Amino acid sequence: MHDRLFQQPAILDHLNNEIRQALTVFPIAVGDCQAALTAWELTGGRWRPAGEAVPATIGRGGFVHPACKREGDGATPTGVYPLSLVFGYGPAVPTAMPYRRITADDCWVDDPASPQYNTWVRGRPQAATWETMLRSDGLYKLGIVVDYNTAPIVPGKGSAIFVHLWCGPGEPTSGCVALAESDLLTLIAWLEPAKNPVIVLGKK
Repeated sequence: MHDRLFQQPAILDHLNNEIRQALTVFPIAVGDCQAALTAWELTGGRWRPAGEAVPATIGRGGFVHPACKREGDGATPTGVYPLSLVFGYGPAVPTAMPYRRITADDCWVDDPASPQYNTWVRGRPQAATWETMLRSDGLYKLGIVVDYNTAPIVPGKGSAIFVHLWCGPGEPTSGCVALAESDLLTLIAWLEPAKNPVIVLGKK
């Protein structure tokens, strides 16, 4: 990624000092699903852009405060969340992050009544509903898990928030952040688990 001057979001200065990589995702217009994603890195005690802002899309319901987030509302929760895991269809991808390959047996549970709610399960889950990770549309060919509603998991507050491939420019998601494949590949190659990367959603 190329260094370039940006106006730094104030929220970065309030992050835990162990966090040295952050992605910021801000809407382009109020009520719009189109957004801009910028990667930032803390070096020499200062947050610096790690590249140019790239186009992204968010949920069809726009950004929503996590207190108002509900399962199935199509909204993207605001806040700061760790990025813990990269996933994809291939046996490996060029990243230093922990990686998990998706198989036909993998699903993400979205049933609030299930004890496995908002978790990745291999095999048939103990749930009435779930999302198949090996999607026919290929949107999960590459992605990053956003640790939203994970500690603790609150039933009904939303599940399966990822950064994944988009359907196309301006096409909304069901609550995730979506990018072009080339931008997502660049991003996962840049992320380093030792720098405790986070994503900042809709909060400047």
